[in-house]
Amino acid sequence: MICSISGEVPDEPVVSKSSGLLFDKRLIERHILDHGKCPVTGNSLTMDDLIPIKTGKIVKPRQVQAASIPGMLGMFQNEWDALVLSAFASEQQLHTTRQELSHCLYQHDSACRVIARLKKELDEARTMLAHLERQAPMPASMVMSANAAAAINGKRAAEGDELDTDGKKIRPGISAGIIAELTDCNAALSQQRKKRQISSSLAPVDAVERYTQLNSYPLHKTNKAGILSIDVHQSKGIIATGGVDTNAVVFNQTSGEILSTLSGHSKRVTSVKFVADGELVVTGSADKTVRVWQGSEDGNYDCRHVLKDHTAEVQAVTVHATNSYFVTASLDNTWCFYELSSGLCLAQVADLSASEGYTSAAFHPDGLILGTGTAGSLVKIWDVKSQANVARFDGHVGAVTAISFSENGYFLATAAQDGVRLWDLRKLRNFRSFTPYENTPTQSVEFDHSGSYLALGGSDIRVYQVANVKSEWNCIQTFPDLSGTGKINSVKFGPDAKYIAVGSMDRNLRLFGLPEEATES
Repeated sequence: MICSISGEVPDEPVVSKSSGLLFDKRLIERHILDHGKCPVTGNSLTMDDLIPIKTGKIVKPRQVQAASIPGMLGMFQNEWDALVLSAFASEQQLHTTRQELSHCLYQHDSACRVIARLKKELDEARTMLAHLERQAPMPASMVMSANAAAAINGKRAAEGDELDTDGKKIRPGISAGIIAELTDCNAALSQQRKKRQISSSLAPVDAVERYTQLNSYPLHKTNKAGILSIDVHQSKGIIATGGVDTNAVVFNQTSGEILSTLSGHSKRVTSVKFVADGELVVTGSADKTVRVWQGSEDGNYDCRHVLKDHTAEVQAVTVHATNSYFVTASLDNTWCFYELSSGLCLAQVADLSASEGYTSAAFHPDGLILGTGTAGSLVKIWDVKSQANVARFDGHVGAVTAISFSENGYFLATAAQDGVRLWDLRKLRNFRSFTPYENTPTQSVEFDHSGSYLALGGSDIRVYQVANVKSEWNCIQTFPDLSGTGKINSVKFGPDAKYIAVGSMDRNLRLFGLPEEATES
């Protein structure tokens, strides 16, 4: 009798009622518990279907190998060989496991050392950053004036970080004393404008028509080429440029030498402005900060203030005619009014009716009006005293990239993707438009200091002779883009329009003019 499952003689034989097959009781019961059917026929099978068979005691025969001494010795030898091979394999596996464990421990130790070194370097970098951001010590007289100004506005500069219930910084506000100062400046400049006469040394139209490139100066790095902003100091013959390479450069136009490289921003410098009364430069950057730089006796410029009131890229900086205040405009949809001496943000103005940020800004020559351009193609006019939006101009396509007020106080020029629009501030209307480029946005627009010429930059540089509202504004000169980049970012007139400074998407500052005129200026 052989079990149908194991093929061996069963210890307790049982037979199935349904199939008549013989099984070992121990094996078939376990199979029924697991599957509930016959392992051979596949039919349903229960414990009650099994019938035990009574047999005599079964003595299993010995294996052939165990029937003799040589056979048993062979069995023992085979088992010993298998045991030795198994031990050898286990030893090899243990050796491999030890090697893997040693390698993991080495990697863990190396990772711990690297983490410790990075933590140390991070702590050193934070310490260095805190040291660099610490404002340079100011002279005692300047400290006293800064503290007095802050006290007048009801807050000390250090208290400007207090938060209101909405989590916004509390600003001191523009005090009545400052408003009176701005009003007096406006009255004086307006009175002077009525008596203003065009300078006899202003470059005539026939001279501008003969302008050509005088020089090209590589001021910025080649790996991050591009000059985004230019400002010309009208009385000292120096030029400031802001570049993609995170630096601003102060350049002497007369000698052709770099006076100072202003390093400190971590991203591109989007705007740069001189303060007319002193050796000060204000820069705005895509790193969300504004820096005020103080010129020193050795010709270098040291960072005097680092201002962190914006939460997005700073796109524009414009200095008030008093040379005591300036405004910054940012993509965070706010503009800030600062006191220059203390670096204190007196007011931060947000337009709650719009969500787009500011891409350009400029003070009116008289100082009581601020113009801003937005990423949403709007031009907004603000009353500085009340910080109220008093007018809006629409009609542009794309972000308003540049804005410039004429010295006559009546005209405003704005640039965007669709070209340049001229606005009459007396009637708050658009009276003329230029569309010089088909597929290239106009990046820059600028009146000269006398209000006699208007320059704009896009894929080339064009200069127009300023006329009145009804007369035609003639293009008197066109300069090609000699950088080969097809993108002119900034155009500025020199003193008396004796030369034109141009910045594009290469590293070079280019000057256009007449050789003899440039030498005289």
